[in-house]
Amino acid sequence: MTAAAAAAAAVRGPWDIRSDCTPACAVHTLPRVPAALTARRLAAFAHAVRRALTDGGRADEPVRLRTHARALLASLGIRREGTGCADAGGPAAPGQGQGQGLTVPAGGPGTLVVVNHISWLDIPALLAVEPVTLLAKREVGGWPVVGGLARRAGTHFIDRTDPRRLPYAVAELTELLASGRSVAVFPQATTWCTAGPGAFRRATFQAALDAGAPVRPVTVGYTQGGGPSTVAAFCGEDTFAASLRRVLTARALAVRVTAHPAVAGVGLDRRELAALAEHAVLGGRVRTGLPTGAPGVPAPRRTPQPMADRHG
Repeated sequence: MTAAAAAAAAVRGPWDIRSDCTPACAVHTLPRVPAALTARRLAAFAHAVRRALTDGGRADEPVRLRTHARALLASLGIRREGTGCADAGGPAAPGQGQGQGLTVPAGGPGTLVVVNHISWLDIPALLAVEPVTLLAKREVGGWPVVGGLARRAGTHFIDRTDPRRLPYAVAELTELLASGRSVAVFPQATTWCTAGPGAFRRATFQAALDAGAPVRPVTVGYTQGGGPSTVAAFCGEDTFAASLRRVLTARALAVRVTAHPAVAGVGLDRRELAALAEHAVLGGRVRTGLPTGAPGVPAPRRTPQPMADRHG
């Protein structure tokens, strides 16, 4: 076992997840860009990072945070696509057109935004659409560049090595949502090379039920030249330097953020709600045969379940 593998194993907890994906999954589907363009991108990226991390203003201000996230992606030559709400099987409902962001407009609880996880680029890709509070594993805080941006954006980090902390993390998330703040979470609990595999963990969905918050399923995917690509994947024992090198040399790389119609938890438990969201995110459409509630209509406030019953 390598030193990196040993360190990773040491921080894994009993409710942590291991991905089958490895750095070998991340491959170019188009020829790499010339060295001169790679160098220009690196210089632009370094400049964007420096501005984001040394900005004297409040980094969690939505306009400022969105500007920095978009600048980071642009510096890497990454095109942004699909910032609206994708409707599966018909015209978009009112308020769900292509120009919409991630959250559900409402005067009550915030929105639980649930997203698949492929890369460190997922974070700036989300923030470039609509800045929201992030709930992420503690390790993200140590990631170069993105970790600093996430900390400045007010990300809440959770320790997955101690299962005793899970009830407190769920309670904290419930409070954030109930206060009207929208929160983005990665319920797959680790990264995968595509948007297909990786089951959703259910604990964060209990917070949505307890707070009466709507759930917005969101799919993040990467393409090169319009075709699927794994070059942006950041999996297994991959290093940030190796991942950044692949991204810098990637030709015609784009990230698509697809916000699916929101679902409410009316009449559902956390398992059913998680299944609905998982199918929407990983399958591109809401599963039939399960009650969904009206899109964008929050569920009624529930009495929180005992903490001991929330695991999973």
